[in-house]
Amino acid sequence: MANTAKLLDIFHRARDLVARPENDFDWSSWRDSEDALTEIDGIISRLQANELPSEMSIIFAPTGPMQELALSSGWGNRFLGLATEFDAAISEPG
Repeated sequence: MANTAKLLDIFHRARDLVARPENDFDWSSWRDSEDALTEIDGIISRLQANELPSEMSIIFAPTGPMQELALSSGWGNRFLGLATEFDAAISEPG
């Protein structure tokens, strides 16, 4: 089981990064900020309902949409920190 409280915190911080107006979505599978935020908000809603959406792992996967967005937008190091936290929270009892 995963630590849902930590995952919620991680996804809220990820949402803040994805919502930056200067982001470059050219290399991400997300079309734009609205597309990305819709997906992240859906994951947050499901986590709040104590569900563990399987697609949340794809968000933080190597060459996943968030990594591609982070690298093209200049916040790759912040992404790596969040991805490390995500990996820990997903395997931690909550």
